[in-house]
Amino acid sequence: MTTKNMRPIQLTSHPNSHGPAPLAIKWGAATAKERGPVIASLADPAKRNVIGTHSGAYAIYRAVAVAAGALDPQHQPDLTNTAPTDRIGPHAQWGDPKKIVSIDPWGALSAEVFADERKEGYDVRPTIAVTKAHLHMPEIKEAVEAGRLKADGKVLKGAGDCAVTKAAFEPVWYLPGIADRFGVTEAHLRRSLFEQTGGMFPELVTRGDLEVFVPPIGGMTAYIFGDVEKLSDESVPLACRVHDECNGSDVFGSDICTCRPYLAHGIEEAIKMAQGGGTGLVVYFRKEGRALGEVTKFLVYNARKRQEGGDSAARYFERTECVAGVQDMRFQELMPDVLHWLGIKKIQRFISMSNMKYDAIVDTGIKIAERVNIPDDLIPADARVEMDAKMAAGYFTPTDVPDESELNKAKGRGLDE
Repeated sequence: MTTKNMRPIQLTSHPNSHGPAPLAIKWGAATAKERGPVIASLADPAKRNVIGTHSGAYAIYRAVAVAAGALDPQHQPDLTNTAPTDRIGPHAQWGDPKKIVSIDPWGALSAEVFADERKEGYDVRPTIAVTKAHLHMPEIKEAVEAGRLKADGKVLKGAGDCAVTKAAFEPVWYLPGIADRFGVTEAHLRRSLFEQTGGMFPELVTRGDLEVFVPPIGGMTAYIFGDVEKLSDESVPLACRVHDECNGSDVFGSDICTCRPYLAHGIEEAIKMAQGGGTGLVVYFRKEGRALGEVTKFLVYNARKRQEGGDSAARYFERTECVAGVQDMRFQELMPDVLHWLGIKKIQRFISMSNMKYDAIVDTGIKIAERVNIPDDLIPADARVEMDAKMAAGYFTPTDVPDESELNKAKGRGLDE
């Protein structure tokens, strides 16, 4: 079917509709040339060699922009002067198909390492961008005023601003590796992705030759404190927090959970480590509401507060599962990939109590020397239920785990990310 001034629709599910074989991707190859470029651009569909498209969760906005006439569908970005401000890698982990499966190791350097392919007309775009920035948070200024931090003019400026290198990531999934992480067959994973997205990507089940998927989900941002090159040096101490998004707390300061306090504590610890000659790292993942979404999270809030007897730590996880069908969908198995991309082999101070995060990291071969819990004076009163429930469920704590009687007594509200 066609309409005036529009080309015929090409169904990717139709046999032989995809044209000549695309450039091969050899995931886990030692060099960029051996690995091959990730081509997710829609400017020339015949040259694509992955399923999905760029921009992650924002891909739909691109489609709307094209429909509204605001964006030329054939536009290709001018990447002049967009190169990373800091050179990261390549590291040994980049050439290990088991270590990195959810991001493109060469994604920050694609304009450089695939310059020849770009000259040949392949629209190869970065999926990682690295830049310089400053962070300013009231908590940093408060830490300076309280004497916990001191400005050094380099890592921490006199006004409370903190200098960082930050990297933004679009997800790029190597499907055989993703399936292996979750202990399922690639065929089962592909079918589930196809069916549970309403058939949005038919290539998942019709194009077995395409092993890379650029999914329409949120990515992450890594904030690096101190010398970037030292991250991969095992002898240099690293303070690290991996943090999952909580818009209500992180942005709007809600005291319903420990998210912003723990994020601020992680940043403070990262600054201290960088000032002491080590490095600091905070990775912020877009996984709102345990990746259940904000609507589900708010429904759970209501269910917990309105249940008979009021909110309690003993039923904290149960109320989430009643609404969502599952307690958590963050699946930390993919989280360590960014650490391997940075070349990290050891974390001296891990700013987290999560057993799921800890297990995921050490299971991939990264050593953790010390686990750091959030100080009690940073836990909002309304988040005590959440904290007691998590400790009882297996989260790290240097103190005694609350018993069932204490959990049943706990009242309040909270839902962590």
